[in-house]
Amino acid sequence: MKRFRVAGHRVEWVEETGSTNADLLAAARSGAESNLVRVADHQSAGRGRRGRPWGAKPGASLLFSVLARPRLGAEQAHLVTTALALGGLEACFALAGVRPGLKWPNDLVVGDRKLAGVLAESVVAGERLEAVVVGLGLNVSTGAAPAEAAGTAVALEDVCGTAVDRRALLSGVLAGFSRWMGEVESSDGRAALLAAARRSSATLGRRVSVELGDGDVVEGRAEDLDETGALVLEGGVRIVVGDVVHLRGS
Repeated sequence: MKRFRVAGHRVEWVEETGSTNADLLAAARSGAESNLVRVADHQSAGRGRRGRPWGAKPGASLLFSVLARPRLGAEQAHLVTTALALGGLEACFALAGVRPGLKWPNDLVVGDRKLAGVLAESVVAGERLEAVVVGLGLNVSTGAAPAEAAGTAVALEDVCGTAVDRRALLSGVLAGFSRWMGEVESSDGRAALLAAARRSSATLGRRVSVELGDGDVVEGRAEDLDETGALVLEGGVRIVVGDVVHLRGS
């Protein structure tokens, strides 16, 4: 294991683990302080939304999770996801000249191809948010995504055409994340965060299909993010949780 500090975070970098999110959830429940980061060259039990498995070729992706203990309500935990997504977007542009879009609620995309996914999991006691563990899986090198996703995913080096150092990319992401996390505990800061998410959105203005948690599907044009970060469709339909598909021709 390699240990170092960057952008105010304590980083532990390992060759392999089951899931960096699972590692830090256990650490959070054991009382670990915020700003702990676990990076892995390979995850044997990586997960996406709804527990879907996500595999990647060892050393080809930036795979990490960060432990945060923000002073937010449990219903605001998703703002931590947005903060990390924005940090990832900014780092990709600064290091590789690639500016991804934010696909609501938690992906970085280039066109309609997935570059990265963000997964947040909370530790809640009653109505109190004790901790949020938020993970990023970003495809860096060609072949980073699993074979079954080759047609819908893209790697950063495929887009920029040059090698990208994963440690430098980590530093850039954490610097942006730290800056945005400094904003989320104030109403003005949350407004700035959501304004940045709107500007970078790959979803707003498009017709989308959204699969809700109960299996129902709704369609409509994505018009806005409300003050809580929920997606608002035409007609005022508000989506708090759901899997979004961008419909062709929109």
